[in-house]
Amino acid sequence: MEREAKWIRDIQRRGSREAAEQLIRAYYDEIYRFVYRQTGNKDDAMDLTQSIFIAVLRALPGYRAERASFRTWLYRIAANKVIDARRRTRPIPVPIEETEVPAAEDFAARVHDRALLEAIESYVSGLDPGEQAVFRLRIYGEKTFPEIAAALEEPEAAVKSRYYRLMGRLRKEFGADG
Repeated sequence: MEREAKWIRDIQRRGSREAAEQLIRAYYDEIYRFVYRQTGNKDDAMDLTQSIFIAVLRALPGYRAERASFRTWLYRIAANKVIDARRRTRPIPVPIEETEVPAAEDFAARVHDRALLEAIESYVSGLDPGEQAVFRLRIYGEKTFPEIAAALEEPEAAVKSRYYRLMGRLRKEFGADG
């Protein structure tokens, strides 16, 4: 997005507040939804979303477009902030609604069950941050494997392998058919 590149340049070169506001406005709703699905609480989601954008603006001088798209970079920061927040608290996430789930993701559809979701969230929150990031970006962020690989700066094959191993452990742990 050309406007996005201009905003980023204006923020990096001049510390433009107006460009920062435009950039935040462009992504706020999307990131808020990503966070809300994991916190289940509007106030917590608003606070965490604000903290994500503060972190983004602080880190923006080091952002390099040639390494990752801004959206990819933004989701990397957002996923890490959610993981950090989950370490401090264990909020109950909200079921993913109105999400079309491909046949290969039948198990993810079971996440609509709140008790199961709570148990899975508790389990996932105890995993290492890399595994959590793959899970969160795939399930809550609805990102593709190439997008997750770019966000985590890992090979796509490694991301897929980690995701499917984790889903296998979740199926075994929570007795999901699949």
